[in-house]
Amino acid sequence: MMPQIALPILIPLLAGAVSLVFWRSRGMQRFVAVAGTAGLLITAIWLLATVNREGILVMHMGNWQAPFGISLVADLLGAIMVVLTGIIGFAVALYSLAATGRGHEKFGYFPLMHLLLAGVAGAFLTGDIFNLYVWFEVMLVASFALLILGSEKAQMEGAIKYVTLNLVSSVIFLVAVGLLYGMVGTLNMADIARRIATLEDTGMVDVLAMMFMVAFGIKAAAFPLFFWLPASYHTPPVAVSALFAGLLTKVGVYALYRVFTLIFNQSPGYTHEILLWGAGLTMLSGVLGAAAQYEFRRILSFHIVSQIGYMILGLALFTPLAIIGGVFYIMHHIIVKTNLFLVSGIVRRLRGTYQLKQLGGLYRSHPWLAVLFLIPALSLAGMPPLSGFFAKFIVIRAGVEAEAWGVTFIALLVGLLTLYSMVKIWNEVFWKAPPEEGDIDPYPAVGHREMWLMTAPVVGLALCTLFIGLNAEPIYALAEASANQLLDPSRYIEAVLGESEEVMP
Repeated sequence: MMPQIALPILIPLLAGAVSLVFWRSRGMQRFVAVAGTAGLLITAIWLLATVNREGILVMHMGNWQAPFGISLVADLLGAIMVVLTGIIGFAVALYSLAATGRGHEKFGYFPLMHLLLAGVAGAFLTGDIFNLYVWFEVMLVASFALLILGSEKAQMEGAIKYVTLNLVSSVIFLVAVGLLYGMVGTLNMADIARRIATLEDTGMVDVLAMMFMVAFGIKAAAFPLFFWLPASYHTPPVAVSALFAGLLTKVGVYALYRVFTLIFNQSPGYTHEILLWGAGLTMLSGVLGAAAQYEFRRILSFHIVSQIGYMILGLALFTPLAIIGGVFYIMHHIIVKTNLFLVSGIVRRLRGTYQLKQLGGLYRSHPWLAVLFLIPALSLAGMPPLSGFFAKFIVIRAGVEAEAWGVTFIALLVGLLTLYSMVKIWNEVFWKAPPEEGDIDPYPAVGHREMWLMTAPVVGLALCTLFIGLNAEPIYALAEASANQLLDPSRYIEAVLGESEEVMP
């Protein structure tokens, strides 16, 4: 029995249930939020250490052996993603103590946050394709409820676009699962992988691959169906935006990596060519959208789209170095993007707006905040020696080695345009002279405790970014070990089914 596989799912579910029991106790809900996410982070680190030491771990629910029962599976990629979930969950929970108002907490902010984290962790650890769909829906319900907390007009408009496209994605996903089950007679991903390779109808396999690509591409906010993200992520409370920015689209990216390395790896010349150009267009459309914006969170939202392109590029190239780069990029981006949203929340708390034209002068009044912004901003743009430099370098080098010149040029260009956007934010928010007092509305002063609670997670995530950049070698080794597992699906199949890929019932 390996309890550490199930604990990252059970702890947030239990924390959410306890929060509901203490619905009327604001203090207890806040305590459970911090304690629950800290517990998630600790068990996630325990899980990663165990997987790194012992190899792929499997837990069969109810002692029903795969493929007949439901399995939880933790390989290195899944364990890494759960650790990142724990880091972001804990940082956002701490930040929320200062950034989330009583009204949002009264209507279930913390229970919904725990439910969302449980859905994310479940998606990363499930070994069953239908249960992947179930955890996606758990995530969708929790995220939709979080998105509309406050019921402002902009939130409702963003939520409609968000939920409509995600429901379309879910329908495509569910239909694809049904067709896949009809073809192979199993829902266990390891069993699907060994059976699908024996099918003679390769055309239908390609159709299913495209259906999964579209379904997960929508959830990852890939081109062309990404517009739900910049239409919605800037509307909820900033802690919710940060949680979404760090985790939600990465579940879609993770699902793409899982199914296109484990299940649909028979004809990469067809599927991965589509992924390749989809990655390039995702990068380009996202960064161009960001360049046209002058609202802090909308710029960051469009950059989520552009950075998703780099992650998909790693999968599309489908070489060992490219997969390493993709995994490294995911680790870097989740931390950096969450941190930038948290910084935007501090700026808004100090000045009362996210509009760049109404900001300025923060470098003089709050130089520490300017430094905390520069660390993730320059990392996002790929400046050395920060984490983003190594992530971009690995992916671009993989593109050069694969002679994918067009998309590699796009990746380089997008890096420059990302730097332009970060410099624009720096100039508008921190460097230029502040607007005249008559041009802005007065905003309440920020208390010392409130500022400390909002700043501590930002400092922690900035230190994570510096750690990855200054200790790239062990992080690279972890990404390399994860890529080796992904590129050798027989190891996953053998761990889950207890037999080699070639054995058939």
